[in-house]
Amino acid sequence: MENIIDVKKLTKRFGSFTAVDEISFEVKSGEVFGFLGPNGAGKTTTIRMLTGLSKPSGGSASILGFDIQSEIIKVKKLIGVVPEISNLYDELSAFDNLLFMAQLYGVPRTQRRKNAEELLKTFRLYERKDSLFRTFSRGMKRALTIAAALIHKPKILFLDEPTVGLDVVAARSLRNLISNFRRQGTTIFLTTHYLEEADLLCDRVAILVKGKVLTIDTPNALKAETNKKSLEEVFMKITGLEPEVLAIEKGK
Repeated sequence: MENIIDVKKLTKRFGSFTAVDEISFEVKSGEVFGFLGPNGAGKTTTIRMLTGLSKPSGGSASILGFDIQSEIIKVKKLIGVVPEISNLYDELSAFDNLLFMAQLYGVPRTQRRKNAEELLKTFRLYERKDSLFRTFSRGMKRALTIAAALIHKPKILFLDEPTVGLDVVAARSLRNLISNFRRQGTTIFLTTHYLEEADLLCDRVAILVKGKVLTIDTPNALKAETNKKSLEEVFMKITGLEPEVLAIEKGK
């Protein structure tokens, strides 16, 4: 598989504090690539740089061959971004939120309604299409936010902590949807601090601690290499940290 994201020594400093420290990695077309690490590890900062929301302090990165600094407008047309906090509008209905996002992404007028209706059905929200966003449950809000990021059929979907704050049923449903999109060929870059989530969803994971990538491999390879049975044990061996720092929610 070809590399769809190439990152070389990407760095982000805030004054004297280095949030992301010369990280390098590649993401292959069609895979689910996960950034696994505790809060404050630099996961969200990395996504913000890759999606044009924050300017790198050093290093370089390209997405689908386009430089994230000099060609970010081209990059944004090809990606979908789901932030940890929803960017949709409380006063708009589910359907109108999707139509508005379709307009922002430049989806042709003739295609907007069709795309919106398809996504509402995919996410099982069609019966609530005329309900205001503010009336939705947390799980439904998360689902619609992901639907909005897919309205222009992007080649890459960035998901920042997709299941944070969701109950067990909503989190499971969302993970099933992510797996389905992967099977359809969408490349997915996600951040998580749930070990089980990374193990279930990701083809490869990068373990990130204090702005540095400590290792990158498939969950199975990491387990085999460290002679451990779970990703939780792998994390502890590689980082020296207890899994509690990830705020793991068992059963999710």
